[in-house]
Parts: sequence; C-alpha cells; structure tokens
Amino acid sequence: MTYLFFGYLVIWTVLFFYLVFLARSQKRVNDKLKALSETLQQRD
Repeated sequence: MTYLFFGYLVIWTVLFFYLVFLARSQKRVNDKLKALSETLQQRD
C-alpha cells in the first residue's frame, strides 16, 4: 500500500506546484494589463 501513498503524494505535489505556477502567471498577466491600462489612460 505504500506505492499508493507515494503515488498520491507525487500527484498532489505536482498539482500544487502547477497551481502555484498558474497563480504566478496570472499575476504577471494582471500586472501587464494594469500597466497597459494606465498607459492608455495617460494618453487620453
């Protein structure tokens, strides 16, 4: 049964790091979008 535990451990670890990666990517996109919005507002 230890193989099952380690299998779940690997899956949840990979899932956790993937979600962290997605959150960071989303933050970068939001920051770029905010900067673009501010640049466009300054032009007007």
